[in-house]
Amino acid sequence: MLAPTFQSILAALLLGASAVSAASPLSLNLSGPKSVQGVENLKITATITNTGSETLKVLNDPRGLLSKRPAHKFSITDAKGVSPSFTGVKVKYVPEVAAKLGAYTTLAPGASISVAHDLSQGYNFTTAGAGTFDFEADNSFYIVKDNNEIELVHADTEAVHTASIVGNLVIARRDEERSLSKRATYVSCSSTRQSQLVTAAASAETYAANAKSYLTSHTSSTTRYTTWFGTWTSSRYNTVLSHYTNIDSNTFSSFTFDCSCTDSGTYAYVYPDTFGKIYLCGAFWSAPNTGTDSKAGTIIHESSHFTNNGGTDDYVYGQSAAKSLASSNPSEAVFNADNHEYFAENNPALA
Repeated sequence: MLAPTFQSILAALLLGASAVSAASPLSLNLSGPKSVQGVENLKITATITNTGSETLKVLNDPRGLLSKRPAHKFSITDAKGVSPSFTGVKVKYVPEVAAKLGAYTTLAPGASISVAHDLSQGYNFTTAGAGTFDFEADNSFYIVKDNNEIELVHADTEAVHTASIVGNLVIARRDEERSLSKRATYVSCSSTRQSQLVTAAASAETYAANAKSYLTSHTSSTTRYTTWFGTWTSSRYNTVLSHYTNIDSNTFSSFTFDCSCTDSGTYAYVYPDTFGKIYLCGAFWSAPNTGTDSKAGTIIHESSHFTNNGGTDDYVYGQSAAKSLASSNPSEAVFNADNHEYFAENNPALA
């Protein structure tokens, strides 16, 4: 065996120093019952601790553990690898916008915050069946730096909680289905906000019609298409066209709009299987009516999540990340809600 050289020893030392300096400033722990009778009692508490030496500003990401919103933030499997169905919310969120709005939690060195998560609100165990499951939480957090840039960190964790579930395996969500009507239904919306929604819904219908018309008349690769959906193939093109065809068939002016959400850094969210109901949050009201990350664009984003419209996901958020996704993974881009929104908003305009 060759003796290590000075350069190899130095490289190892530098690598070790880099690993130390890159240690996460957060730790994550999960706690909860070891067994529950009925999924309605399945509550897991996440405790996030600042283990570093500096005060941290952690974004209240609605998809993360600082939020109680029933987003898809847990990986749940039994011994056979079977998982429950996700039935929670999909959210429109832009971390950079949330940071500017001050939608973060400040954690001093050594400080902790604990958030209880009711998993019955986001998961249906009927298909998986009763049994013992491992619960692993998403350990991703966005930190707002002193220069207001956003840094993604992953908390140090041994956060796997095991619990058995028997009895009731699903709850009935108290979210009435929208009744068919010719006018929009508003929940907790002031007259001013109702007026803004009338305008936004009309603009969203224009966005949807224009997007479908563009795709129908451009049946090969264009700059606009490839920017948001990547390399053109007939299969992916047909997927995108089907999504906008479905969205264009929606009458947004007859949707139900719920204005009760007070999350300042979140735009909106939906339950994908509850067609036609959109919950609007703080960032929505400070957005422009049209343009990038607009009110009208948000309606397109959320409408693309509905199962009836194709059921898009949220792989990435923001224009830069959406463009990168289109380039690196077109198959995901054609199912990413922000890519659909930005294609429809077309700002700045692309041919």
